[in-house]
Parts: sequence; C-alpha cells; structure tokens
Amino acid sequence: MAYVDWAIKGPKIAACSCDYGCPCEFNGKPTEGLCEGLECMLIEEGWFGDLRLDGLKVAAVYRWPGPVHEGGGVVRGFFDANADQAQIDALFTILGGKEQEPTTVFNIYGSTIAQELEPIFAPIEFHSDIEKRTGGFRIDGHLELELEPIRNPVTGALHRARIVLPEGFEFREAEVASGTFTANGAIAMGRQKRYGALWRAAYGPYGIIEE
Repeated sequence: MAYVDWAIKGPKIAACSCDYGCPCEFNGKPTEGLCEGLECMLIEEGWFGDLRLDGLKVAAVYRWPGPVHEGGGVVRGFFDANADQAQIDALFTILGGKEQEPTTVFNIYGSTIAQELEPIFAPIEFHSDIEKRTGGFRIDGHLELELEPIRNPVTGALHRARIVLPEGFEFREAEVASGTFTANGAIAMGRQKRYGALWRAAYGPYGIIEE
C-alpha cells in the first residue's frame, strides 16, 4: 500500500505505573494489573508530504484497565500551541495510525483505544538527556514528568540499565530511568519512582526508521 511520505524524528520520553523495566516490554502483564502513564516527544525533524513539522512537541496521557493488548484504553493527546492547523491535521493523521502499516507503533496502539478524549493545545516544556537518563516535560495545569537515573538502594550510586528489543515496534533500545509524574483531569494519576524510558525515536509509514 502507498502512504503519504512522512517522518517524525527526535527524543522521546515516557513513564508508566509499572516497576522499573516494565513487564509489558517482555510480553508480561503490567505490574499493577492496569497500565497508566504519559509520554512526550520533541520532533526535531519531521514532515508530512511537503509540510514541515520541525520543532513541534506532542504528548499524551493514557490508561488501560489491564494489559494494553486487551484494549479498552482511554487517551488524551496534547499538541504544541505553536502548531498551525495544517500541522495539527498532519499530526492527528500520523498519531492516529492512518498513514502507517498495521504492524507499526501508532496503528497498534490506536487499535487498543476505546475512548479518545478531546485534545488539548498548550505550550509544552520539554528537556531530555538520554545519555544521562534525565528528562521531563510539563504542560501547565495538566501533566508533569521528571526522569532521573535509578539509584542503588544501598549505596545511592547511579544504576544504569537499558532495554534492547531488536524487533521492537516502539524502540530498538531505550535507557531506563526513574519517573515521577502527575496528571490532572479525566485521566488523573500521581506516581513516584516508577518505570521511565528515554530514546531517540524515528518513525515513518513503515514503522521505525533505522538510523
């Protein structure tokens, strides 16, 4: 099938309610039965056809009542207040999985969502240092995430761990961090020292773009 030529590339960060490592990444069940969390990406380089998406940020907060693959999820998207209408339309198309193979990240996650809440357009503050396992984002009054390195519980020394998924559909390799986050509104939550991840994302119509 022919798709519109598009790509989004840049740092992506996320955290969820699971213990460090997240059993879901290993085809296990979520630590607490349900799955809830949030994510954000800075599109350093992006396009949809002839339309540029460089510099925009997108985020989401989500909750599934059980394992993601069982469906029933609810999600709310957040879009950079700097995006114009054409860019918003393009991002909706991309993130909705409408211009992507069925076995790729946005199409897969989209198939598990039962309710999509009205999106919010707001300024998004974002920072990320993948090598140092630090990062975070903030959408005033809505979402906030801070990532820091995991620490040894005895010595306090920084502990480094990576997840490597040679055939992963969301990432091939990610640094694991400790995430503290809050969300307000219809999908409210508050967590401390839970699974966090940072990676360089690059997606297109056929999934991950190998770089």
